[in-house]
Amino acid sequence: MKTAYELAMERLSKAAPVKKLTDEQKKSLAELDSQYAAKVAERELALKEEINQATVQGDLEKAEQLAKRLAAERRSLQADLEARKEKVRQGQ
Repeated sequence: MKTAYELAMERLSKAAPVKKLTDEQKKSLAELDSQYAAKVAERELALKEEINQATVQGDLEKAEQLAKRLAAERRSLQADLEARKEKVRQGQ
């Protein structure tokens, strides 16, 4: 007898079959991850330096704005990464 989990997984795989990625697609996805990790790190270094300077100068409002900007840039880069990865998965 199968467990409820096994039955659910079978139904799920019938409804939305898992698409296998080629080695080229896997390589492209890994490359994208690496590129975007570098972009995020670059932005973090630049903005954290500015945040530290603003904090040292006592400009907490500017530091807060820069922290919000950093968070927004991270979200933007993450969204862009996911969009590009989806294109690779679709074979485009």
